[in-house]
Amino acid sequence: MRWQSGTSDSDIEDRRGASGGGMGRVPGGGRGLGIGGLIVVGLLSLVFKQDFFSLLDSNGASDSGPNSAMSAPPSTESPEEKQRYEFIKFVVNDAQDAWTKILPASASVPYERAKLVLFRGRVESACGKATSAEGPFYCPGDQKVYIDLAFYDELKKDFGAAGDFAQAYVIAHEIGHHVQNLVGAEDELRSAMKGRSRSANALSVQVELQADCLAGVWGHSTQERKLLEAGDVDEALNAAASIGDDNIQKMSGDRVRPESFTHGSSADRTAAFRRGMQSGTLSACGIGR
Repeated sequence: MRWQSGTSDSDIEDRRGASGGGMGRVPGGGRGLGIGGLIVVGLLSLVFKQDFFSLLDSNGASDSGPNSAMSAPPSTESPEEKQRYEFIKFVVNDAQDAWTKILPASASVPYERAKLVLFRGRVESACGKATSAEGPFYCPGDQKVYIDLAFYDELKKDFGAAGDFAQAYVIAHEIGHHVQNLVGAEDELRSAMKGRSRSANALSVQVELQADCLAGVWGHSTQERKLLEAGDVDEALNAAASIGDDNIQKMSGDRVRPESFTHGSSADRTAAFRRGMQSGTLSACGIGR
């Protein structure tokens, strides 16, 4: 991907030098969990034959507020992490600049910029406490995306999803959840889940696939602006396929159980991203006109 360092950090909240406290719950049936978090919870459920997703709703409310960890830059930063920081800054700025134009034009909704919180180890949000093991996530309660940059090492090492546009896809997916929040799409789907345990997983898949599609809409805009290089789209598609529910279940050594999917199969996730990428429209993702 063609990008430049030195972009604004106004949308970044750097907590890598702060301590977020102990581990608490993430309320809302994993609502605050991102890609990595649902991977971890899914693998635990498969290995121990227990529904760990249900435990996320049963532990009571979080006992800490979202602002107990003060923003602080890291005292040490490797050259690789510094480059990732610059790249993520670029992606967050570019994605939000794009949505500032796309959302009002396509859905008659003004775009409100989200914050991206960088942390190490653990963090607190309006959705509760989380550790880096849970991966990137979006919290609608404070309209922030949370990520430990070390997640990208896991994505590359454990899932074979390398490349800068694979990293960009992860951020674009979480920003996609922010777009859903702004237009009310996520609330509609989450409300539909209440009292419908049998269809909750299917509705969760709808939420996640729509976020994948919205990531593709941003990808389309980068293509139009000639920011993409050869192989970039394949990197994003590979990342989407790698974290498909069926692939995760296969990696765990268990059988594929479609009824347990929460994010969608590898084929569904790549198809959703590709749909947004090819069309560049919110209507292709089921939003707007």
